[in-house]
Amino acid sequence: MRKKEDKNIDRKQKNQEQSSDEKSGLVKETVNFILYIAIVFLMTYLVIHYVGQRTQVSGTSMEYTLSDGDNLIVDKISYRFHDPERFDIIVFPFQYEEDTYYIKRIIGLPGETVQIDEAGNILIDGEVLEESYGREVMLEQGQAAEPIELGEDEYFVLGDNRNASSDSREPRVGLIHRKDIVGRAWLRIYPFDSFGFIRHQ
Repeated sequence: MRKKEDKNIDRKQKNQEQSSDEKSGLVKETVNFILYIAIVFLMTYLVIHYVGQRTQVSGTSMEYTLSDGDNLIVDKISYRFHDPERFDIIVFPFQYEEDTYYIKRIIGLPGETVQIDEAGNILIDGEVLEESYGREVMLEQGQAAEPIELGEDEYFVLGDNRNASSDSREPRVGLIHRKDIVGRAWLRIYPFDSFGFIRHQ
């Protein structure tokens, strides 16, 4: 009788130990899962705020380089190491509408004088800029009909679809300050048949 009681006690102890191990394992799995989710959220936050973010093109102002509905990844880190360059396609906030961003191509750099003549040529410091991004001859000079002197942190931008673009020719867009540049268009991820790196120069 004593042996049976001892066996029952041993069996109960083993069951309790097994149950305790299972609970401990479940707690570890739960903690690991929570840590994993936290790390994923942290990495996502860091990528979105400091490395890159997704944006969608709305409108035709950058055709044929970019089209309406294109989904892009914007590189937000490169300009921490070097200045924006001529012909870079950049993203910046539109000052009159919250959560609205424009995407345009840099034409004029800090310290330069930009003008658009009656023939639609872009003049940089009085010299015609050789470029092939514009779809057609510009019909509207806007405020660039007169020479515009860029400050030490100002950029003059245009859309590639020059006659269907709101850009630095218009006062409501104006010159873009370095601090307002979100980043540089880097990768087109949709539509899939156009997947690839964005051509800048």
